Amino acid sequence: MTMWEALAVFAAGGAAGAINVVVGSGTLITFPVLLATGLPPVTANVSNTLGLVPGSLSGAIGYRRELAGQGRRIRRFGAAALAGGLIGAALLLLLPSDAFDAIVPVLIAVALVLVVVQPRLAAALRARRARKGTTARTDGGALLLTGILFASMYGGYFGAAQGVIYLSLMGLLLSEELQRLNAVKNVLSLLVNGVAALFFLFAAPIDWLAVVLIATGSALGGLIGARIGRRLRPAVLRGVIVAVGIAAITQLLLD
Repeated sequence: MTMWEALAVFAAGGAAGAINVVVGSGTLITFPVLLATGLPPVTANVSNTLGLVPGSLSGAIGYRRELAGQGRRIRRFGAAALAGGLIGAALLLLLPSDAFDAIVPVLIAVALVLVVVQPRLAAALRARRARKGTTARTDGGALLLTGILFASMYGGYFGAAQGVIYLSLMGLLLSEELQRLNAVKNVLSLLVNGVAALFFLFAAPIDWLAVVLIATGSALGGLIGARIGRRLRPAVLRGVIVAVGIAAITQLLLD
């Protein structure tokens, strides 16, 4: 790796760390850059996953205020995220990528539609519950837990726009502020990246220079992203989510 390639990987890690904290999809920046340096796809994907762990950690710390009072929710969702992340990491090494590559743009598109219509759907669900005299479940029920498990499997496998999928699922099935859901999303992403990274340490080829460069950049970017993301109004944050998701779909379809 030349000096200029190393600088590009470091910069990509910083941008990915910031974007992952605000929305998700930072992998769409780092992964192509790693491929451009000549790394094989699997090595690039594995090295990218390890490198983004510090960024996920710094982002979760940056959102610690919004995590207050969500301990039970995080423990419940975190168990599903850990299981899904481990399964996804194993699938990366065991299965051909064609099936996942075909469905990823569809998953992201569905998630974006849910993000856009979530306020109206949530209002309709609240009105329906009011008519029936029932209240929303604070944990989202089995449906949300299953959705987080599958989203985490995808995250362990590749991870592009994983955060968009998390936010769309939680926004639809939980009565909670978007910033607080974003805080939970950051913790779930940390758990998925972390468990996948541990798996890859013992089972996959790794480029340690790429890992160090992305890790350093993503840790700084995660702190910056947390400062920016926490100040965004829900409508603006929703717009950023949609913009990043559309960019993700476009890039995946063009590759």
